[in-house]
Amino acid sequence: MEESLQEAASRELEEETGLTGIRLTPYKTFDAIDRDPRGRTISFIFYGFLDTTSNQVKAASDARDARWFNVKELPELAFDHAEIVGELLKEIGVLSDEWKS
Repeated sequence: MEESLQEAASRELEEETGLTGIRLTPYKTFDAIDRDPRGRTISFIFYGFLDTTSNQVKAASDARDARWFNVKELPELAFDHAEIVGELLKEIGVLSDEWKS
């Protein structure tokens, strides 16, 4: 309750991956009623860029297997997360419209 969405996203990123100092850019809110079978979930998405060769991920409790992946070779993602990632990557020009999540 004492932090903005941006502050919360930066804090969570650091807590779960050890990554700090990344400029996070707001993207979009995803709020489809049935997007998570566990219950109503609203996600506000941020993205950022960094050099993966000099930034090591240090996985924490919620992200025990955190590691870098090529965006064209992502593992299976939960719920609508592949759709979210695909939409963002097309928006920022990383992938073409032919990419299928």
